[in-house]
Amino acid sequence: MNKKRTSANTPKSDVPYDPKDRKATLAFWKGGVAHKGVAALRAKRGRPPMPAGERKEQIALRLDADVLAWYRAMGTGWQTRMNAVLRAFRDASK
Repeated sequence: MNKKRTSANTPKSDVPYDPKDRKATLAFWKGGVAHKGVAALRAKRGRPPMPAGERKEQIALRLDADVLAWYRAMGTGWQTRMNAVLRAFRDASK
């Protein structure tokens, strides 16, 4: 069974300076970057927010099964194509 090290001293080979020498310790950490909190360390996930006029709205829409199957059969981007067709119809109706 592996024993977890909880209170044992760090082996000297892991430390690139003498921890008892204050001058050596400060010299080593001089080039370090100050910690700004956990939030600053977390990677930003997802897309950046879009301006209010360009945001899309999620809705529930009932479509005939054959129409939906036809769009889905077109492959990736079928929702974007469906949106383009609806926009073209809107613009033609003006």
